[in-house]
Amino acid sequence: MPVRRIGENEKLMKGTDMRDNYDFSESVKNPYAKKLKKQVTIRLDEDTVAYFKNLAEKKDLPYQSLINLYLRDCAQSHKDLKIEWQ
Repeated sequence: MPVRRIGENEKLMKGTDMRDNYDFSESVKNPYAKKLKKQVTIRLDEDTVAYFKNLAEKKDLPYQSLINLYLRDCAQSHKDLKIEWQ
């Protein structure tokens, strides 16, 4: 029968008990809650994602943050897209 080794996290957690009850009566709402991000699912072309990933790497930013910044800039400047169907 193999011997089970205790992981480092288990060693740290041993001896630390969680309380059965916590008192949140004096807690306050997060003042930044309205600024939190909303997770969405969106389908993008592979070449579009590749473009932003490449640009993000050059700017040393996460690509999703870069896409968010671009979309925010479009929204704040009320950028309108001209669509022509062919």
